[in-house]
Amino acid sequence: MNVLYTAEATAWGGRNGRAASSDGNLDVTLVPPKELGGTGTGGTNPEQLFAAGYAGCFHSALMVVAKGAGASVEGSAVTARVGLGPDDTGGFGLAVELLVEIPEMERSVAQELVAKAHEVCPYSNATRGNIEVKVELVD
Repeated sequence: MNVLYTAEATAWGGRNGRAASSDGNLDVTLVPPKELGGTGTGGTNPEQLFAAGYAGCFHSALMVVAKGAGASVEGSAVTARVGLGPDDTGGFGLAVELLVEIPEMERSVAQELVAKAHEVCPYSNATRGNIEVKVELVD
């Protein structure tokens, strides 16, 4: 692969600490959610960061495939839900649900664009076969 960009971030203190990017654009406090025994306030967590990244990446992929098809996805949005829970091996795993909104577009056309976006999105390609990802077109 010809790498075009490399992001770099460092975490200190795990889920109850801090994470920052090497360029200084990201500097966040990490706190465990209430569901994992934390306060859930005063910061973010790795799952929220992953959800934000996946949603942004998938939406960009959607816009690229729409442009290539001569379609407009103006007013569209992608919501990513990232779940964390125990897996079958005694460890923990992630599950992702992508909710895609494309207003004022014929459903069959929107579904085709969403399917194409799922094929080209780097996050989708990285998770395929590793994490359960459900993609749903919502009204």
